[in-house]
Amino acid sequence: MNLILMGLPGAGKGTQAEKIVEKYQIPHISTGDMFRLAMKEGTDLGKKAKTFMDQGALVPDEVTIGIVRERLTKADCNGGFLLDGFPRTIAQAEALEDLLHDMNRSLDYVVHVEVPQDQLMERLTGRRICPTCGTTYHVKFNPPKQEGICDIDGSELIQREDDRPETVAKRLEVNAEQTKPMLDFYHDKGYLVSIDGLQDIDKVFTDIDEKLQTL
Repeated sequence: MNLILMGLPGAGKGTQAEKIVEKYQIPHISTGDMFRLAMKEGTDLGKKAKTFMDQGALVPDEVTIGIVRERLTKADCNGGFLLDGFPRTIAQAEALEDLLHDMNRSLDYVVHVEVPQDQLMERLTGRRICPTCGTTYHVKFNPPKQEGICDIDGSELIQREDDRPETVAKRLEVNAEQTKPMLDFYHDKGYLVSIDGLQDIDKVFTDIDEKLQTL
C-alpha cells in the first residue's frame, strides 16, 4: 500500500499517520527523517543535502528525489509506505510518479485530512505550555484546572511565539497556497481521498481505513 498523507498544520495528520502505520505495518516516511537517515548513513546524496541544509538553503529537487529513491528501495518499504511532507511541489510530484514507474509501483491513495482554516486557528492558537515542566494544555480542548496555571507545578502558562494568531495565520496561508496545486494534481489523477478532519480522532481513522480497505 503506497500512500501520501496531506493536511494543513493542526489537522491531526501526525495522529492519523501513527494509526495507519500501526494497522498496516508500513513505514511512516517524513522528509526530515529521510534527510537525517541519508546523512547518518553518509550517502553521497546525504552529504549533498547536508551542505545545503547547513547553509539554511532549500535542498534542490534532484537531491531530494534521489534521497526518496534511496529510501523507497529499502526492505521495509517492500509492503508499501506512507509519505509525509513529500512531495511539496508539482515538479516533485511528477518526479515521484516517474520514480515509482521505474520501480514498477504506483500510488494507491493521497489521503487529505481536511479541516477549515478557522478551526485550525482555534486548535493552534489555543495551545499553552508550562515553561517549567513542559506540559502542554489547550484553552478549549485540554484546559488546566485553574485558568493559566499548570496543574503539575503551579507555573504560569505561556503561549509560544509560533502559536500567536498572526504567526499561525501566516503559516496556514503559506501552507494552503502550497497545498492547493498538489491537491488539484492528485485529484485529476484520481488518487485524492479527502477526509473530514473535524470528526473525533477515531472516526477520522475509521473513514480513512474504510477507503484503504477498498484497495
